Amino acid sequence: MNVVFTEEFASQQFDDEPLFELMATNIAHQGYSIHPNALPPSLLNNLYQYVQTMSDGQFKRAGIGREDNLMLNNFVRKDEVCWINGESDAGKIWLDWSASLQRYLNQHLFLGLFSFESHFAHYSPGDYYKKHKDAFKGEANRVLSLVVYLNSDWLQEDGGELVIYQDETQEEIVKVMPSFGTIVAFLSEEFPHEVLPAHRDRYSIAGWFRVNTSGIDKVDPPR
Repeated sequence: MNVVFTEEFASQQFDDEPLFELMATNIAHQGYSIHPNALPPSLLNNLYQYVQTMSDGQFKRAGIGREDNLMLNNFVRKDEVCWINGESDAGKIWLDWSASLQRYLNQHLFLGLFSFESHFAHYSPGDYYKKHKDAFKGEANRVLSLVVYLNSDWLQEDGGELVIYQDETQEEIVKVMPSFGTIVAFLSEEFPHEVLPAHRDRYSIAGWFRVNTSGIDKVDPPR
């Protein structure tokens, strides 16, 4: 399948302020925000078309941790990922949209979001990601997690839900079907969560807004 991106699409401006305002309000009051079928349709469809053209070789088995501490752990997670660096047209447009969200949240919630990193994720049937938090121990740099689902015609019996838990009690707060275009955002340090096994291939984008952790002996550039 060939994906064609026109100049008209690349320069299109989405009216995202109502969605951004609602996300900011939810995050401020409850720490998470869930919006079914909320990503702009043209952006969503192009991301979906792009991920359908990706080869198996572009996805790598996901690990736990970062850089020198990265390790594979099939007990914790079994998904595959492909980092988004803006080299593809779809990736660039996604990063532009995420940057708009970052600016809005910084202006209205004063979160100090400094940079954004994200990847495509593929869960084969039976794959999972056990309960965890997105902020790494000792490195409280990930502030806000963002997920968008790219699965058309997803049914409840397909499984693969995202389950978000209350940190103190470990009780389930909400279970989210990975339906086409659904957006989920939550405070990275506040909510343990997991991905349940699915019964068909499951695609998503996961991303994290980060704060600047630069110090005297460390420079923290955007990814």
